[in-house]
Amino acid sequence: MRSDVTLRPLDENRLLGLLNAAVADADPREVMPPVAGPGGWTAERKAAFLRFHHSRSLSAEPVETTYVIVVGETVVGAARLCPLEDAGHAVEAGVWIGRSHRGSGVGGAVFRHLLALARTAGFASLFVNTKPDNTAVHRLLAALDITPVRDGDAVTAWVDLAAAG
Repeated sequence: MRSDVTLRPLDENRLLGLLNAAVADADPREVMPPVAGPGGWTAERKAAFLRFHHSRSLSAEPVETTYVIVVGETVVGAARLCPLEDAGHAVEAGVWIGRSHRGSGVGGAVFRHLLALARTAGFASLFVNTKPDNTAVHRLLAALDITPVRDGDAVTAWVDLAAAG
């Protein structure tokens, strides 16, 4: 596993760095819910990105915990853990990594960090939801002997945190 990949809790001081990483190295559709209007990183889309993170993880009652992915000292993406209601002690993982850092082992390191964080927080299982064309996640799950299930445009997997390494 790469030792230069760390996860740092998102806070107000790191939010602008996360936005800058997204604008420089990701398409808005990869990192946030859709926003009407022309494509690309418009002023409205940047403001929506900030509002999204404020509402999800920086509010007084956060819905999820978001982490800034850092390689060395460079912000390259975000990872999140969102507790799932009606699923026992389960949490959903989500990750986006800037294009220039994909395929270099960052995702595997991030996933292992998320497994450890979820386990430490007392969750029993971790849920992964991706698309059929996200081959990087499919390879990562296969390397951990986790079998995903495809249902239409969704590929999902449940990870038993007591068994996963």
